[in-house]
This record gives sequence, structure tokens and C-alpha cells, in this order.
Amino acid sequence: MKNANRIVLAIVVIVAVCVLFAVLIINRPESGEKQAVTESPKPKVTVDDRSSWPMFRGEHSLLGRASGTLPDSLAAVWKFKTNDSIKSSPAIVDDLVFVGSSDDNIYAIDLESGQQVWTYETTDAIEASPCVVEGFVFIGSLDGFLYALDAKDGSLKWKYQTDGQILGAANWTRSPDGRIWILVGSYDNKLHCVDSTNGKVVWTYETDNYINGSPAVSDRKAVFGGCDALIHVVSLIDGSRVAQIDSGSYIAASAAFLDGEVYVGNYDNIFMKADIAAGKVVWQYAGSDAPFFSSPAVGENVVVFGGRDERVHCVGRDDGKVVWTFQTRGEVDSSPVICGDKVVVGSEDGRLYMIRLSDGSGVWSYEIGQPITSSPAVARGMVVVGCDDGYVYAFGAIQ
Repeated sequence: MKNANRIVLAIVVIVAVCVLFAVLIINRPESGEKQAVTESPKPKVTVDDRSSWPMFRGEHSLLGRASGTLPDSLAAVWKFKTNDSIKSSPAIVDDLVFVGSSDDNIYAIDLESGQQVWTYETTDAIEASPCVVEGFVFIGSLDGFLYALDAKDGSLKWKYQTDGQILGAANWTRSPDGRIWILVGSYDNKLHCVDSTNGKVVWTYETDNYINGSPAVSDRKAVFGGCDALIHVVSLIDGSRVAQIDSGSYIAASAAFLDGEVYVGNYDNIFMKADIAAGKVVWQYAGSDAPFFSSPAVGENVVVFGGRDERVHCVGRDDGKVVWTFQTRGEVDSSPVICGDKVVVGSEDGRLYMIRLSDGSGVWSYEIGQPITSSPAVARGMVVVGCDDGYVYAFGAIQ
């Protein structure tokens, strides 16, 4: 009888082992199958600093420069789902990622875990990028409102109404008495300056057409391109006109502003540098047969920008001569970021690229599969970008 019991027990154990083995075989991913980021164990990433990316292009002058360095390869750390495409470019401040979605919401996401912290719903799609200043998030919506939200919990402080859609990111400056003023362009053809404490208008500056991009701020001036084909230079004190420079065609991108010089591309396939004091274009780059909607990243000696000719272009700051071009498989409306010796940029071919700044050689890429028109945010050794598939993706260096 004892032997019979032992035989039955042995059979039960053998059957259990066989069942367990079969389950493991069935659930094993096929060769080459790409598992979802959220289903994989979260890798431990290297955080190399306490840097932030508080607004579109990283800082007031919209130079598209990030501190620190990036390795030659990145790993997907997490992805966060929204309910529609993401054109907005993220901001990173105090371990939180802020980004808008075409599902009408702005989200705050934990940088480390990729989990939602809060969300706030507007009444239309959000394509603008957030601007985070002293504990508040300022962001425009296609509903025409500029929203001021508490960065910790997403509660509404105030909202300011324009008479048109807001697609460009807000910027900010300090008033003569030390308060924070928020600057934003609208499809009502105006640049609005709003007091951050109460949402009341300080001044407006009117153009002859839509303002699609974000104003760059430096030297007590705001600089932006308009769909009226002009580069506008405005006094931050009272909104008066300082200068206007004809670009030859309408400007959808945001301009970078450094040392009195403006870098921007237009719809007539021309990228240019203009001198504010001289009030004229210094050089033009005509190395594309398609318009420029990408905003430039300005390095020490070069300027890097994307084109709808499916290439990333790098030209000399002094003369506008081509240094290199990098071929993608789709239009490049995403605005590149320079980080050390690397350039990070998305393409409508569905890939995020890392390019060597010195020679334009491809270093690394990650295929998402849907167009990337959002521009990457780079801070704390992380790269965060939105995609038309409705997800926010975070990448980091693996220890």
C-alpha cells in the first residue's frame, strides 16, 4: 500500500512539473517579438545630476541645450498612455514630467516610475508645451485659454482667455518690480503678457497674422516669428515694438535668440540668422527643398534643426554653411536638443534618433512606429518625448 501511495505521489509531481513547463513554453515571447515597455522589468537608470527642463527648448532663449552628457545607447524605462496623440513637448522639474495631450488634458507624471501624479482637463486639445515656474505650470490650449496650475496637485489658479488658439509654449520674464510675467502667442495675432499672480493682462503686442511659436526671451526683449513673415522684437517692459525683420515667408517655428542674433527657419525653405541691432538678415541657408517647422538648437559653433525634407541639418553659426545633414525616413518637425556631443531628435518616421554632433553620424535610434512631432526634453540623464500613438516615452542610461 505504501508503494502504491509513493507511485501516485510521484505521478502527481511529474504531472505538475510538466504543466508548469508547458505554461512557460506557451507564454514565452516569439523570437524577435518586442515586448511592451510597461511589461518589462524596469531597468535601474543612471541619474547623473539634478538638472531640469522647465519649458520648451529648456530655457528662456530657446537654445535647445541640455546639461550633462548622454551615453551612446539608451534604454526604454517606461511609457505612459494618454487617450490621443501628443504634439506637446514635455517639461521636467522636481522629478515630475509635465506634458499636454490632444485628449484635452495636461498630465503630471512621476519621472522615475512613469505613474500619473495628477491630470487637469481643458476643453480642447493641448499642443503647446508647459512652462514651469516657481511651483506653477503655465500652458495654453486650443480652446484659447492660458492655464495656471499648481505643479504639485494640478489645481487651477487662474485661466486667461485669448481670442484664438494657443499652439506655442509660454515663456516668462521678471517685471521691473520683480514679479513674474508670462508671455504667450495666440492665433488672435497677439503676443500676450500676463501677470502670473492673478492672470490679468499686462500688455499685448499685435501682429498681422497668427503666432504659432513660442517667444524667446533675452536682453529685456521678446523675439518671435509670425505667420506675417516677420521676425518681431518686442520690449518686455511695455510691449512696444523694437524691430521687425522681414523673413520672406511665414514662420511657424520658434526662434532661438542669443547675443543679439536670431536663428529661425521659414515656410519658403530658408533658414536664417538675423541681427537685431542691424535689423537685417545676416545669412541664409537654402539647403532644403521643403519648409522648416522645427526650432533650432544652438551650440557653441553650430546650429542644428530639422526639416520637412526628412533631414536634420547642421550649419555653422558664423556663416550658415552646411556642416552635415542626417537622413531620416520622415519629416522632422521635432526640435533637436544638443546634449554634450550628441543631438537627440524625433522624426515622423516613428523613430527617436541620437546623432553625433561633430560629424552627423548616427549613434542610436529607437523605433516607436508612429510619428514623433513632439520635441524631446533632456534632464537628469533622461530623455522624455511624446508620440502620435498617445504615449509619453522615457529613456535612460542603464547602470
